[in-house]
Amino acid sequence: MKLHLTGDVSSIAEGLNLVIGNLTVQLSEDGYPIHVKQQKGPLHVMNHNGQGEISFEKPIHFFRGLGLFLEHFNKVNEFDLSEEPQFEMSGVMLDASRNAVPTVSDVEKLLQRMAVMGLDTLMLYTEDTYEVKEHPYFGYMRGRYSAEELKACDDYAVKLGIEMIPCIQSLGHLREALKWNYASNFKDTDDILLVDQPQTYEFLENCIRAASEPFRTKRIHIGMDETFQLGLGKYLEKHGYENHIDIMNRHLEKVVSITEKYGLKPMIWSDMYFPLFSEDSKYRDENGKIRDDILASIPDVELVYWNYYRKEQEVYEKDFQHHKLLGQTPIFAGGAWTWNGIVPNYGKAIATTEPAMEACKKVGIKEVFVTLWGDNGAETPFSTSLPILQLFAEHTYHKEVTLEQTAERYAFCGEGNFDDFMVLKKLDETPGVMKDNMNTSMTSKVLLYQDLLIGLYDENSKGLSLGEHYEKLVSEIEKAKHNNPKWESLFDFYEQLARVLSVKAEIGIKIKEVYDQKDYEKMGSILLELDWIQTNVDQLRQKHRKVWFDSYKPFGWEVIDIRYGGVITRIDSVKYRIQEWLEGRISAIEELEEERLRHDGPWEIVDGLVGGNVYHRIVTAGNFSL
Repeated sequence: MKLHLTGDVSSIAEGLNLVIGNLTVQLSEDGYPIHVKQQKGPLHVMNHNGQGEISFEKPIHFFRGLGLFLEHFNKVNEFDLSEEPQFEMSGVMLDASRNAVPTVSDVEKLLQRMAVMGLDTLMLYTEDTYEVKEHPYFGYMRGRYSAEELKACDDYAVKLGIEMIPCIQSLGHLREALKWNYASNFKDTDDILLVDQPQTYEFLENCIRAASEPFRTKRIHIGMDETFQLGLGKYLEKHGYENHIDIMNRHLEKVVSITEKYGLKPMIWSDMYFPLFSEDSKYRDENGKIRDDILASIPDVELVYWNYYRKEQEVYEKDFQHHKLLGQTPIFAGGAWTWNGIVPNYGKAIATTEPAMEACKKVGIKEVFVTLWGDNGAETPFSTSLPILQLFAEHTYHKEVTLEQTAERYAFCGEGNFDDFMVLKKLDETPGVMKDNMNTSMTSKVLLYQDLLIGLYDENSKGLSLGEHYEKLVSEIEKAKHNNPKWESLFDFYEQLARVLSVKAEIGIKIKEVYDQKDYEKMGSILLELDWIQTNVDQLRQKHRKVWFDSYKPFGWEVIDIRYGGVITRIDSVKYRIQEWLEGRISAIEELEEERLRHDGPWEIVDGLVGGNVYHRIVTAGNFSL
């Protein structure tokens, strides 16, 4: 479609050139006329008597407005739309620290989609995946971003009206950064820095300078979440026991002084201050208020409250009020549940996002973002998050939101069918799993990786007819693949995962039953099934590899290769063990002589959960790493 834009286009001209190609739009003086006005107030998009109009306050509103115009122009002749932004900031945090480091090109693609959705902030979460020249081992062989790459991302984002904010860690979550010997003098535990050590602050100044210099923004997220072992390692040996909040405040004050030196405004995750909120907290005075001396000891930082676990709106509202006791309105971080295993957990993402965003609007939260974590290897492609990003975007521009409305917008912004994407959740939300998978069963992950002879999850999945479930799912995903040509590779990968699991899900149970019955003939036929699984797992690996290399740097894929390779190689040994038994060279298969128990640890197995775990706890009961 040809468009002719008139009016105030100066603030959006560069960004417009970035998005028009993806929107199949050309700018031409003989194109359809749209008058553009930048002014305070709501986003307004209309078409009347052969003349379009988009009025907007921020550049990001224009790009959303352009998408709304094109979407409606293709459906109806005339329209008049108005949207009132509910938040001052609404964005995305992209995890680049759990093996998958998105390429600059992929970050640019995300920024384009964010712009059309109307999301105005992107945080790159980099624990050690950014270059710090003073520490060459920092992020070594991990796909770290160079300063030039980060600057290129920021240059691209600013043209679209999107602010990029560096997001690092300055206390914990630094296991990969601290594993090298250069860090031996300033680490408390394997993943936490040693507070009060001079070298710690020299290191952090280098990190903060390197992380912030490529970006225009003066905001920085300095992390500091989940440091549960703070002060209990080398610090304890040097200084004795001290309360973690006192250590935290002292460390935070020193880090904040570094950010102030570079003119930066820091934010941190708020969870390490949660002990202040409990009713019986020793930090409260006789009137039940948090003591003034405690409040005074907390340095001047913005607090980010993260919660993507609860579906009760009142939980979020109560926690927001708790944060206000600290004297400020927090930033809210929700989650797209891209870290459930191999498959997005759309059920839980939607069930938690809806009440959280309603609470944000009710309580007056001004800034929100959605996290795209990649726990335990980033096996789930981040592109699967786009339907949830769309949901966040619709909540950003409307007081009330429906999934039908979100689906309509996603068809335009995400170039995909929302309901087809929701089919993918069935790979984990199987028989035996509660509605919306609120207990986060990683069914597909545990069934793909678990060993065929050891079968740690066989007792959990027994009797659930999971093979039949996955067999039906193959055709559903195949249909979705044909409905979504833009996402063919993604659906092709998940179709193959369902195909593999249609046989592999229960093959271990079958092997054990046939062995117990001493049915040599059936066991011989199982060898053919194992050949099929072996071949199809390798095809799955190749399809996954294509999705990975279309979006990420190569570093980190070696981990996934090794995981797939483990499945393939173990099948070879399983066939060897069975063949030895069939031919009488061994009298028993010891692994199959063992009684099967339900997998029960270290994660609790609760109702509505088939199983979930990190990779090395799925594949063996042995000691994987030591």
